[in-house]
Amino acid sequence: MMATWFLIIIYLSFISLGIPDSLLGSAWPVMWPELGASFGSAGIVSMVVAGGTIVSSLVSGSIIERMGTGKVTLVSCFLTAGALLGFSFAPSLFWLVLLAIPLGLGGGAVDAALNQYVATYYKAYHMSWLHCFWGVGATMGPIIMSFCISNYNSWRSGYTAVSMIQLGLVIILLITLPLWKRVTAIQNPVIPEVQSDYSQMDHNIVQVENIPKQRLIQMKGVKNTLITFLFYCGVEAMVGLWGASYLVGARNIAAETAAGWISLYYGGITVGRLITGFVTLKINNRMLILAGQLTAITGGLILLLPLPIAFLLPGFILIGLGLAPIYPGLLHETPTRFGKENSSKLMGYQMAVAYTGTTLLPPIFGVIASQASIHFFPVAVLVFLLFMLFSSEQVNRILKKRILNN
Repeated sequence: MMATWFLIIIYLSFISLGIPDSLLGSAWPVMWPELGASFGSAGIVSMVVAGGTIVSSLVSGSIIERMGTGKVTLVSCFLTAGALLGFSFAPSLFWLVLLAIPLGLGGGAVDAALNQYVATYYKAYHMSWLHCFWGVGATMGPIIMSFCISNYNSWRSGYTAVSMIQLGLVIILLITLPLWKRVTAIQNPVIPEVQSDYSQMDHNIVQVENIPKQRLIQMKGVKNTLITFLFYCGVEAMVGLWGASYLVGARNIAAETAAGWISLYYGGITVGRLITGFVTLKINNRMLILAGQLTAITGGLILLLPLPIAFLLPGFILIGLGLAPIYPGLLHETPTRFGKENSSKLMGYQMAVAYTGTTLLPPIFGVIASQASIHFFPVAVLVFLLFMLFSSEQVNRILKKRILNN
């Protein structure tokens, strides 16, 4: 029972992690005129947040080993709460950029810490639901901001409201801090209860030595895994950022309709992760990841083919549903594939590369689209998805070879 209540606290933490991720975009149309900033300067704030997230993800493994997951989560949530409160008082763009640093540092650390903890101590369906709750938070952010702008005519009150939610979580985490050690002491790692389909020989995957940090990247399969994360997050962010522009610019769909269709794409990811949590009770992670990749590729092909406009919405929803099981599935497989001893360091690396994909790949496509045409959007989506599939399957081949050699 204590472990169940403890899991609820982790879920709440992930909701609070998702809320700030969607705030800036929903508030920016009214923020930039008031702050005297340029419209495009939101990209600067976003990139600083991403930069802080990447840095904290890279060092999170060592920090978690030193401080423990509970303290890292508490400090990280306190950083994000303080940064969001600072946003509500920021008089200029300079202060937003400055406050974006602790916002990114806090977000990256808590993301890596909670993912590593759930991957180690809970089964695969909990990982899927964990990221489903991130989607709940990401959906709540614009709703809270829209309510505050409509009723109080102030984006600042929206940031204040979210910071208060974060501070409430900080208080809960502070009160429950002793629970982390108690629950961890009674929890058994789920790694031996293998979630993949490498038969009864899977215990060989788990028995991996504790590799020094500087040699971890050289471990077979790690580089391919990182490439998979890079292209997964790149394509997820690119569809969200440029999907509406493609629908409007290339397919002549009304802007408000396009926005609604992209929200259904995100809905596909959120609902897909909720469903995936139940499916993992019957199907292993490896098969779910592959099925998701093939489903997303099918959606990409629908966008590419010269089909009637009515097919575009199912195409976007299929991409969202396909992407749903991939990220949580890959994260949950980390200790199983590379050993519990290496998972905290590797989880940080995976988070860092994932945020790098989110930060760099969509702007790269934006440059290509501005120089060439937005019509290349479906091609770019398919290329990213195929790179992700190829890298993921390379990891599976390496792991099978490792079993046979053992």
